[in-house]
Amino acid sequence: MLRWPLLTQSIGSAVLFGTGDVLAQQLVDRAGIENHDYARTGRMVLYGGAIFGPAATTWYKFMQRNIVFRSPKATLVARVCADQVLFTPTHLTCFLSSMALMEGNDPLERLRTTFGTAYKTNLMLWPWVQAANFSFVPLEHRVLVVNLVSLAFHVRVANS
Repeated sequence: MLRWPLLTQSIGSAVLFGTGDVLAQQLVDRAGIENHDYARTGRMVLYGGAIFGPAATTWYKFMQRNIVFRSPKATLVARVCADQVLFTPTHLTCFLSSMALMEGNDPLERLRTTFGTAYKTNLMLWPWVQAANFSFVPLEHRVLVVNLVSLAFHVRVANS
C-alpha cells in the first residue's frame, strides 16, 4: 500500500466500484444473472480505477499537505468543507458526465436532471463520514474507507 499508493488505491477503487454495481443490480434492481448489465459494471470498474481512485488519492494527499492550521479542529473543518465544496462537485460532474458519454447519452442532460439531487443527497451523509475519515484514518486508507462506506450504502439500500 505504501510503496504504490496510487496503483493500490486505483485497483481497490475499481474492484469496489464494480462490486457496488453488482450489488446494486442484483440486490436493488433484482436483475438476475441472466439480465445483468455487464457493460454497466465495466463502466463502473473503469471509472473507479481510472478516475476516482487516482483523483481521490491525489486529493487526499493534497489536503494532508496543504490544508493545515494550528488548530486541529480548524484543519478538520477546512478539509471537510474543501472536500464537499471542491472535490465532490467535481467528482459528481465527472462521474455523471462520463457515465452518460459511455452510455451514449447527453452528458449535459444527465447533469441537468441528476446533479442537484445527487449533491444534496451527498451532503446528508458524506460530511460526517469524511470528518471521521480525516480524524481517525491514516492517509493511505482514506480512499478505501470512502469505497467501503459507498459499498455499505449500496448494501443498506438493497436491504431496505
